[in-house]
Amino acid sequence: MLFSDELLKISIIFLKKTVNAMRLLKSNNALIIPMLILGVLYFVIGFGVGISGFLTPFLKDALHLTVTQSYLIPVAVFSAFIIFGAPAGWVVKKVGYKKSIVFALLIMSIGMLLFIPSANTKSLITFLLALYIIGIGKTLLQTAVNPYVTIVGPQESAASRMCLMGILNKLAWWLSPIFLGIFLNLNHVQLSQISIPFYIVTFILMALAVFMYFAPLPEVKAVSESESDLNEKNNASQKKPSILQYPHLLLGVFALFFYIGVEVLPMVSIIGFAKTIYGQTAINLESFSKYVPIGMFVGYIFGLLMIPKKISQTNALTLFSFIGIIAALCVILLPGKIAIYSLAAIGFANSIMWGAIWPLAIADLGNFTKTGSSYMVMSLVGAAIIPFVFGYLIDAFKTTEFATTSNYQNAYWIFIPAYFFILFFGMIGYKIRKNK
Repeated sequence: MLFSDELLKISIIFLKKTVNAMRLLKSNNALIIPMLILGVLYFVIGFGVGISGFLTPFLKDALHLTVTQSYLIPVAVFSAFIIFGAPAGWVVKKVGYKKSIVFALLIMSIGMLLFIPSANTKSLITFLLALYIIGIGKTLLQTAVNPYVTIVGPQESAASRMCLMGILNKLAWWLSPIFLGIFLNLNHVQLSQISIPFYIVTFILMALAVFMYFAPLPEVKAVSESESDLNEKNNASQKKPSILQYPHLLLGVFALFFYIGVEVLPMVSIIGFAKTIYGQTAINLESFSKYVPIGMFVGYIFGLLMIPKKISQTNALTLFSFIGIIAALCVILLPGKIAIYSLAAIGFANSIMWGAIWPLAIADLGNFTKTGSSYMVMSLVGAAIIPFVFGYLIDAFKTTEFATTSNYQNAYWIFIPAYFFILFFGMIGYKIRKNK
């Protein structure tokens, strides 16, 4: 009941902030419908990622996996980004944003449907295949929706729009275990019981694909993306034969790689961390999963209200990078029962980074905007690599059957270089341009 009351309170806050955001959009009525449609999409993305993320510790127990093996689950999803990132950019260029979104939702629905036979076999390999197909769909979806949100309105307020989308995304992440809890005993997951929730999710994705096909979502173009707009003054695309000659994009790709890794890591590791602190048999440890999304939720509201009115998205990225470094040191150095709550501060630090990195990285790409976005999406493999390395470090550090709090805290040092690189990009990296 306490968890439901907290969720209700946060949902009310979210609705109030959404109403305020819609009032701001009234000055540009053309934005309202696209933003509403994209909000639904971001919710679905968060819901799908949340389900796979919350399955991680339960699959570990059900299939008797090592910590390293359990992190193969996010690897299965996010490795698709590196393999299908470039093809996804080609698809978006050929068919446009809207049709790409439709295709992506249909691919994701196939992956969700495959969870059902894979549950019957109780095979980790089959689960990983289903998650991999979902990853392919998400690759295409991310390649389409993120640049769309960035360029559908003024660039200086892109981070604010991303924060609004992030609120929906993380609210869905938070709701996903509640949804699973309707059908599963989250303290003792039986893989044979997951059919009903995934039938429902499959139907939702297919219905959303049909809705998107008929939805009034207009195609948009970045500055100088149209051939008719190319000219010497505002376009460098014709003068540069390769997208690899845009240093700020390449640095943005690495910044997003580190960001997505440190965003996913606390959400997929906090329950395991709690077990080391309170004991492997302690009950209700899944309640700790809400703290990181709460931190992000608060940060999104900050971004929605403050960017760009009170603080620019570049200054916000710098500020929140510093907060991330401080919060990470608290997680590493403080006693476990205090350190675990510092992961909420990690969530707060991460909140505006996605929305700030994207517009800075794809700025001034002109006709390379869709291709550049596919490079950015490929960087999301960081959500697979960084948690996997984290799990490997825990297994390397531990000397007993179960990992200890100290093992987790030593592995959490991976936060520090990641935040320092994001800080570098926010202060210097995005400014680096080669001479025309």
